[in-house]
This record gives sequence, structure tokens and C-alpha cells, in this order.
Amino acid sequence: MSAIDLRSDTVTKPSPAMRRAMAEADVGDDVYGEDPTVNRLQQVAADLLGADAALFVPSGTMANQIAVQLHTRHGDDIIAGVGAHNYLFESGATGALAGAQVTIVGSDGRFSGADVEAAYKLDDHHHAPTRLVTVENTHNMGGGLLWELDAIRDVLAVSRRLGLRTHLDGARLWNASAATGVSERELVAGFDTVSVCLSKGLGAPVGSLIAGSADLIHEAHRFRKRFGGGMRQAGILAAAGLFALEHNRARLVDDHFHATALAETLGRIDGITVDLASVQTNIVMADVAPSIGTADELMNRAGERGALFYSVGPQRIRLVTHYDIDRKACERAAAIIAEVC
Repeated sequence: MSAIDLRSDTVTKPSPAMRRAMAEADVGDDVYGEDPTVNRLQQVAADLLGADAALFVPSGTMANQIAVQLHTRHGDDIIAGVGAHNYLFESGATGALAGAQVTIVGSDGRFSGADVEAAYKLDDHHHAPTRLVTVENTHNMGGGLLWELDAIRDVLAVSRRLGLRTHLDGARLWNASAATGVSERELVAGFDTVSVCLSKGLGAPVGSLIAGSADLIHEAHRFRKRFGGGMRQAGILAAAGLFALEHNRARLVDDHFHATALAETLGRIDGITVDLASVQTNIVMADVAPSIGTADELMNRAGERGALFYSVGPQRIRLVTHYDIDRKACERAAAIIAEVC
């Protein structure tokens, strides 16, 4: 029996229909702006997000780091939430490539306009001046937590008053829209730039986009090239993204349903604790009692039996539902974890 892979929603594989769309894609040289499928993907994404333009890039990390380059100079400061992806999981690129530092605010990945104001650093000779505020919605290390629309607007209002640029890391923005019923366009309104991922819950094999004003996306092309992200006949990949946007957004609610069911089952296992209120989309964070062992030990023992997930702390595990996981798979994974415990 095949393993149940709950390590991430990045492990999804293209469906046969998506593969057919890729095989039949019309292609050209995207570095010259001549790939019709890439151009169509960029226009579709820009329209969905209410932006002037969008740029197809290989990864979410590249999209986020292009945004940092657009909005900061060496020696600047960025405000981000606890556990932000662009702070923890992008190989130090914010410092190494942009020469910027990060100030962390809030407690669970989300924060307020008051937090922004308290962390704001003036442009004087003693400080790294604050230039950019980044929001992550949904928040990965927060367990797929959602930002309330009013909280986003509060952060944006304070940022505008202070003259700060804003970027939304919307790698799982599609999940946020599916969970709240609020359109992607409304969730990103007011941000200078936004990045979205196609290769997580939407099931495409590769790719993210960064969207914003025409001027910013024109400049983003230069940074994509500089970072080695210029792709040639990339329409084969863009076709998968177009298929994902058309066919796979609506079904994200299934992943959320499976995550909730998985969380409820795990919470009934002695020694496993789950805060059900924090399971808002497709990510489940569970705490492991020391009497069972460490999170790494549980991860390894369950993995040997065919349930794959990650430890994200000494006593915390993360499980992520996605396109390739159904209700029965979640039940099997929970049964394996219960057996191991």
C-alpha cells in the first residue's frame, strides 16, 4: 500500500487532464515575451487579483524575493509576522540578496496596525529604516491561519500612513478565498505586490506569480532575469497553471474538510493535542506529549508505517491535506499515528 504523504501540499502530482493540457500547450520564448500560454496565464492571474500585470516565476521564494528587491534598498528594514516564510524558509535571501533585515511582530503570524506602528523605525542614521510590511495569508507556520479582512485593512491603513510599501505572500491565497468566500481580488486589494503559488493545493508541478502595477512588474522582469528565473518555452508549465486556476480552486474546500476531520481524529488520541479552532484551512498542527516521545520520533515511526508528515518543533508535528489525499487516507494516517502512540 502506498504511503500517505501529508508532508506538504507541494507533493501533489499533475492529473492526467493537466498533463494533457501541458502536452498540447502552445509555446514560444518567454524571455522574449513570446510564449502565448505564459502571457495568457499572466493575464488571467492579474485579472483574478485585480492587478495591472503579473509575472510567471519558477517558485514562491523567487516571487517573494523579487518583491523585497522592488520595495527595499540595502540596509532597510522589513516588518513581518512570527514564522514568516520570507524570514524562515527562503535560505536567508532577504539578507543575502536584498541586504535587508527583518523585524518580527505579533504572536501567531498575524499582527495589527498597532504592531506595525510600534515596530516602525524612522529614517535616521541610527536605524535601519522601515520600508516594507509583508503579510502571509494563509499563514503556513501558524497552521494555515486566515487573516480577517478587517485586520488586513488595518495593517494596510497604518502602512500607507507611514509611507511603507506592502507585499502579500499569498502562496495559499486560494485557500484563504475558498475558506472565507471572499474573492482573491478583495483579499489582496491595497497591497503593492502579491505573490501566489500554483504548485501547492492547486496541483500544478511548478510555478508562482508576482502581481502588481505595470511599472513594478516591468521592473520585476529584470530581477527575475538577475536571479536566473528567465524561462524559455515555459508555456508547458504555464498550461498546468492555467488548468489549475480553472479547475482546482473550487475543490480546495475538500482539503479543508479533510483537515478538520483529521484534526478531530488526532485530537482523540491519548498524548496528541490539537487546537481545533486553529485548523482553518488545510494544515493541521498537533502537539505531542513527552510521554510519547519527541515529534521527530513520532514522525520517524509513523513514516516507517506509511504515514508521512513533518516535525516543526521539539513536540509539534504538521500535517497538510491536498489534492492527492482523500478522507480514507486521512483515516488511515490517523490510525497509524494512534498505533504508534
